[in-house]
Amino acid sequence: MDVFIQQTINALSLGGIYALLALGLAVVFSIVRLINFAHGEVMTVTGYGIWFILLSGFPVGLAIAFGVLAAIAASMTMERVAFRQMRGADVTTLLITSFAVSQIIQVLFQTGISARPVAVILPDWLTDSIMIGPVRVGMVSVLSIAVVIVSLVVLRLVLTRSVTGIAMRAAAEDFAVVRLMGISANRIIATAFAISGALAGIAAVLWVATRGSVDPLMGAIPVLKAFIATVVGGLGSLGGAVVGGFVLGIVEVYLQAFLPESILPYRDAIALSIIVGILVLRPDGLLPGVSTNRS
Repeated sequence: MDVFIQQTINALSLGGIYALLALGLAVVFSIVRLINFAHGEVMTVTGYGIWFILLSGFPVGLAIAFGVLAAIAASMTMERVAFRQMRGADVTTLLITSFAVSQIIQVLFQTGISARPVAVILPDWLTDSIMIGPVRVGMVSVLSIAVVIVSLVVLRLVLTRSVTGIAMRAAAEDFAVVRLMGISANRIIATAFAISGALAGIAAVLWVATRGSVDPLMGAIPVLKAFIATVVGGLGSLGGAVVGGFVLGIVEVYLQAFLPESILPYRDAIALSIIVGILVLRPDGLLPGVSTNRS
């Protein structure tokens, strides 16, 4: 039983990171119909930001704040430089643009810093563990779950209590009507990218704390997992993105922990089979998003 509780905490920790990333993808997709595969590079920007500030001798709190702010700036810059010019383009064009932005940023990091991982030295207390009842849990896992809960609550408040948040929710349902009401499209979309960047930055802090290093390809796999989570949860659904992230984290961790050793090499194939099974039963995802009108 203790092992099950331990693995459940690990699953929630990993699923929370996927949920934050998936939510960032969903926020942008719900408004501009863009799956931003450069979202992973926003994570990488955060990682290198933390590494640089720590290397300069500043405290970890300042490094984390700088990393998240760098993620917000990077996401908004992507929107202004690359995606704003493509606004109104078809889905395929937007997808190719996001892949191009992703590759450009990866190459810049590879040539400007290093293609190899660089160590991010974090405080010792982050690598410690604490006892929760009979279970010993790493501080990173505890912080991951707590940060994810706080982030989701704050985002919920922003989307339901602020004028900009309400405008974003309205834009997700019918962007054309929101524009006819005199609300600035640029402001709404830039805000969506800023929120998406902040979520990616927070996820990156947790990811870096887990792996202890950063490299130019750090965000490539997590963003693919986040995309799977958004599809499983329901493309365009913010709640679905969160549910999909946790479902994916639980599937991965439980399979890793409880599969017999003889079939453990097939873990990824089994995980994908489970995901496909979910989509066969629920083609639109667990919590389908609202069909939006962009005409």
